[in-house]
Amino acid sequence: MDNTSQSSFLSEPRLNTLSRSLLCIVLAMTAASMVSCRSWQAGSPRSSSKTKAVAQEKPSEADAQFAAAKGQALAQTGNFDAAIREFERAIAINPNLTHAYVGIGDIHRQQGDFASAEQSYAYAVKIEPRNFNAQYLHGLSLQILNRLSEAVRAYLRALSIRPNNADANLNLATAYLQLGEPDQGLTYAQFAVRHAPQRGDARINLGAIYAALGRHNDAIAEYQQAAELVELTPELLLNLSDSLSNAGRYAEMVVTLDQLITMQPSAIAYERLGSAHFRLRHYDDALTSFKQALTLDSQHYPALNGVGVCLLNRYIWSNKSDQKALKEAINALRRSIQIESRQPRIVELLSRYG
Repeated sequence: MDNTSQSSFLSEPRLNTLSRSLLCIVLAMTAASMVSCRSWQAGSPRSSSKTKAVAQEKPSEADAQFAAAKGQALAQTGNFDAAIREFERAIAINPNLTHAYVGIGDIHRQQGDFASAEQSYAYAVKIEPRNFNAQYLHGLSLQILNRLSEAVRAYLRALSIRPNNADANLNLATAYLQLGEPDQGLTYAQFAVRHAPQRGDARINLGAIYAALGRHNDAIAEYQQAAELVELTPELLLNLSDSLSNAGRYAEMVVTLDQLITMQPSAIAYERLGSAHFRLRHYDDALTSFKQALTLDSQHYPALNGVGVCLLNRYIWSNKSDQKALKEAINALRRSIQIESRQPRIVELLSRYG
């Protein structure tokens, strides 16, 4: 029986699945975003018998700095509303007090209000363009808000101030990847790893950029090193399995996906396990994996494609006598097309066998 061309055509059980990039954005810069100021204490000399006389005087720069320091102290205890009031009092006295705007931005950022944080950091960078913290945190807020081109510009300004900062290099690389420009981000991702080789997040991002550039063996090396530095996650294992697939390293892919399924079973993990088994010519195991994917998500059309391809191969290898396999294959492929119609290769199979 000569079914070489047909087997070649059918050797793509995972069709039209989306590769998910695992991206790490450095969300916190605790040390860098701390406002440099004097500590405030309730027993400050300002709470003295001279309060009445001071109140009659125009607030001074010292008053602005004192209010900002008090705001910082309140923020560190989690008293955010009171902290914002103190920062605003500092700004009312001195509208050009950069670290007060940064302090307000930090509070909004910690509360997850990145739109308000972005506005505060924008004020800060307008006042003091050479302030690294303000530029970096402005870029971070813009990136989280998916204003990626603006984020790139902010990170570049931050790096013009501190070119060796690993966080800014890492996030800039990630922003370029999100923009679909991994070639632009490669240098920055490599720099982040070179200057912080023990950071798993930097290696994950470099791996994602290598994968986007088709350099899958390089991506595998970075993902594997990241796995030794950070806690394993399903996303990391899935990315690793994708690059192993693209590199043709299917036996390793099976091991990785078995580990992923032990950690977190999912339709996509079983479907990709089926793909790996298929490439290794473990056809029964492939079919079992594809069916297992469908028990978890009956609408996962790549798994339906896998079932259909496996059963079509069974039909062909039976000298086209296994009509039961053919019927089940066509039913699976038709269900797949009903879910996702833009699959020309599946349409071709159906026109040929359906």
